[in-house]
Amino acid sequence: MLSWTYTNTGAVTWTLLLLSGVLFLFWCRPFSPVALRSGAAWLGVSYLVIGALGAVLVMKPEIALQRVAYTGYFGLVVLAVFAFRGSFARLTLGIAVAFLGTVAVLLLAGSGNLFTSPHVVPDTPWGRGFEYRFWGASWLLDHPNAMACIAALAAIRIGADAGLAAWQRIGSVATAALILCTSDSRTGFLLLLTSTLVFVWYGRRQALIPAAALALVLLANGPSFLIKERYGDDAGVSSGRVETWRQVEADWRHDSLTGKLLGNTRDARATVYRASSGADIKLTVDNAPLAALRKAGVVGVAAFLTGLGLLLWNVWRRRRDADAWLVVLLPGALFTMITNEWLIGGTGGTLWLLLLAGEAALLLRPPAPA
Repeated sequence: MLSWTYTNTGAVTWTLLLLSGVLFLFWCRPFSPVALRSGAAWLGVSYLVIGALGAVLVMKPEIALQRVAYTGYFGLVVLAVFAFRGSFARLTLGIAVAFLGTVAVLLLAGSGNLFTSPHVVPDTPWGRGFEYRFWGASWLLDHPNAMACIAALAAIRIGADAGLAAWQRIGSVATAALILCTSDSRTGFLLLLTSTLVFVWYGRRQALIPAAALALVLLANGPSFLIKERYGDDAGVSSGRVETWRQVEADWRHDSLTGKLLGNTRDARATVYRASSGADIKLTVDNAPLAALRKAGVVGVAAFLTGLGLLLWNVWRRRRDADAWLVVLLPGALFTMITNEWLIGGTGGTLWLLLLAGEAALLLRPPAPA
């Protein structure tokens, strides 16, 4: 959220990371070796290590140092999660409540323009032209996709928990529906839709609630929002993602051997430059496997596939012990990794954090009797 509010002031984001990193230093003990068997941990940290090594080999110390800092930070996040000694049900619920709290603050801050048009947007190329989507207030902004996705994650975690009160479960789903309507987010909609379809396996009657919410979103936004060309005809329905992926492939082919194996070193986050978007736009890849290729090369893709396979295996072999929300969320996570990087963590890795906590609960929980 702060990275969108202070897009041109990186010191704000780095200060927050530093302060929270100090907290994780206190929370990460005792060290749990079980973390090494976590697929989510591999997904969120391995590519950073590989990318840092690539920057060192091509003699870019500033980029290498930033990547080492990212590696240390998210490594501490992993250790802090696995060092947690309370109820993991409370931990994952707390994460979901934090997501809802973030949405609540944004709604309160931007309440003056929530149901009016145009909305307040950041004065950057990312915001211009998107006044029809809710971002928050001028002093507190978040990307509509990010906002919709954390609302959907909270709805899945809370809505699929039979141990919570009905009003809590319905309220979380209703909040997600409101954000989906105001943010016009296709990724958030598809995440909630995929999870709802899987949730039918757990209970058809319970699945009617998110199904009704999705129907209301379609009614409010119109089905055409799912195929809307937001950046014009040239960008297509994918909002320019396909062109970005082609650029990633072209850059990889023209990169050095070190770049091909260990990742692009254009900057610390390996952002993409596309001539059609302008020189002042640093594009993200918006595809988890291709992001692994961009950030950590072929070795990074191998690490990504290893982490993903390990995550799926850990959930599958302990599926009898897995909470319903985790099983429901995984297919949505796999589906949305096509248009989002959040499966590999990073500063926008909200999905990764929730999956990490859910997988940790499984790995640390004693197996149920056969």
